[in-house]
Amino acid sequence: MNVATKPSTFTLPPLPYDQGALAPIISAETMGFHYGKHHKAYVDKLNELVNGTDYANLSLEEVVKRSHRDAAAKKIFNNAAQAWNHTFFWNSMSPNGGGPLTRLHDAIDRDLGGYEKFKKDFVATGVNHFASGWVWLVVKDGKLAIEDGHDAMTPMAEGRACILTIDLWEHAYYLDYQNRRVDFLTAVVENRLNWNFADENYTRALSRV
Repeated sequence: MNVATKPSTFTLPPLPYDQGALAPIISAETMGFHYGKHHKAYVDKLNELVNGTDYANLSLEEVVKRSHRDAAAKKIFNNAAQAWNHTFFWNSMSPNGGGPLTRLHDAIDRDLGGYEKFKKDFVATGVNHFASGWVWLVVKDGKLAIEDGHDAMTPMAEGRACILTIDLWEHAYYLDYQNRRVDFLTAVVENRLNWNFADENYTRALSRV
């Protein structure tokens, strides 16, 4: 996933597929609002906030990590992290989602009790998360783990490798599922997770150990 940007100007990356490609799991209408308005708003606000600061000359990932450690840069962190999270989320899905690849499948068996248990626990973690946030598959201490985070929080800011994510903010699913977050999460996990992207992230994470 290319999240690096030119110094001082952050741009809205193109979607990796057509706006309607994830339907009927996620409608083109939802994608239009989510990507074209919410994601774009984070990018636009980030450019406004970093203008004239040292953050303007960093990559997006560097902005997220540095602002996370800077108590005076909370607004910068929130918008930078949300910009990064959304790009990661779009790439975490595919119109041709399926089961994990061999290497990652073995790791899921070893660390998470198998693929079926992973799907159940991933959905449950997202459903049980209170209010807005994200559910993540990450590498933590060399092993796969499932975790959730509030608001804009991303495990990447704390040094953990992100493998997959699903957005838990209501604008991610309300037009299609109303308050049925469980149906949204189940549909994405069963039909739209991009395991090629996940395998690339997992391989990259292992190379850093």
